[in-house]
Amino acid sequence: MINDLEQIFSDSAKNMKRSAIREILKLTQKPEIISFGGGLPAPESFPVTSLKQLVNELMDEEGAEALQYGATEGVMELREILLERYQKEGLNIGIDNLTITTSSQQGLYILGKIFLDKGDEVICGLPSYLGGISAFRTFGCEIHGIRTDEKGMRSDQLEQKLKELKEQDTKPKFIYVIPDFQNPTGITMPESRRNEIIELAVAYDVLIVEDNPYREIRFEGEPQRTISGLDNNGQVVTLGSLSKTFSPGLRLGWAIGHKDIIDKMVIAKQSLDLCTPTLTQKLAARYIRKGYFDENLKKTTEQYRRKRDNMIKAFRKYMPEGVTWNEPEGGLFLFVYLPEYMDAEKLFYTAIKKEVAFVMGNVFHCDDSGKNTMRINFSFVSEERATEGIKRLANAIKEEMK
Repeated sequence: MINDLEQIFSDSAKNMKRSAIREILKLTQKPEIISFGGGLPAPESFPVTSLKQLVNELMDEEGAEALQYGATEGVMELREILLERYQKEGLNIGIDNLTITTSSQQGLYILGKIFLDKGDEVICGLPSYLGGISAFRTFGCEIHGIRTDEKGMRSDQLEQKLKELKEQDTKPKFIYVIPDFQNPTGITMPESRRNEIIELAVAYDVLIVEDNPYREIRFEGEPQRTISGLDNNGQVVTLGSLSKTFSPGLRLGWAIGHKDIIDKMVIAKQSLDLCTPTLTQKLAARYIRKGYFDENLKKTTEQYRRKRDNMIKAFRKYMPEGVTWNEPEGGLFLFVYLPEYMDAEKLFYTAIKKEVAFVMGNVFHCDDSGKNTMRINFSFVSEERATEGIKRLANAIKEEMK
């Protein structure tokens, strides 16, 4: 055995940190614990029966090809399906502007790999998706957080930060945003704010990375155009995923952007996994083509709407005065604000004793602020268990308030 492994680990390996959410999930494996921790889709939303049929069809008609290596860019049929869907939303893109990834998380990592060197600058929301923060930090970059309001990332503070960095003769590699039902806050950015961010990105010549895995899970309100659709001149890279709308087990995502960026992503992906599994891509393509995807998405969205409404009802009934929360128009999460003097990490262990779990909000803050916040997932547990879980959580909060 090597005497000192730390001496031979790369800088990237040393920058890696365990996912706080994965670690929390280890503590919640006991069946009696009601966990709001993971961003897990409801198991009952998975189209098991339809997939059994499609797998048999796929094996009968394309079995050998489905089990073979594929192009790094992805299976052409799936790329064309996704291209068509985005073109209907108004994006002026062709097939060279889209590549398949092994989940959108891989897309985040690849973007870090092709853009970030040690000491580079990245801008994200405060708070923002932990997986994005972790992926970018692997490459030794410095991440600047921009506070959010009810419309998402604040454009006034973004402009201030961009101006400040320019005065330091520094330009961030990109601005990372989650505009629809943001993880963790659930906030949707209106088109007016999206346009403000685009204008700033253009003015300061900075790329935008738009992460959009929740966009299609909308319960109410008007859909907002994607940032890439509003921009349409190559200033934006958009990431999408089937994990929340179809199945996370398929590990299917994609990236859309300027063809030179997509080409560089493809080259980087070749050193990671050569290609995303052909089998899952062909299965997804058949599923979408036959209309099963849109049909099941409609059912799943309605199911999640009921779960959101049930959880908000429980919050209103049981939470003590001083606790507030966002009420999203879609997605999977509520974001909860405790009184400023409270520490969600301390609360977590009190809650575990009462057999309920959540994710502390500070892990979504690149500056480790937000210690009085927490993220609650409403998609996974049943309505009955959710009500009981919120009751337990409220009791834990009341205990910490004493």
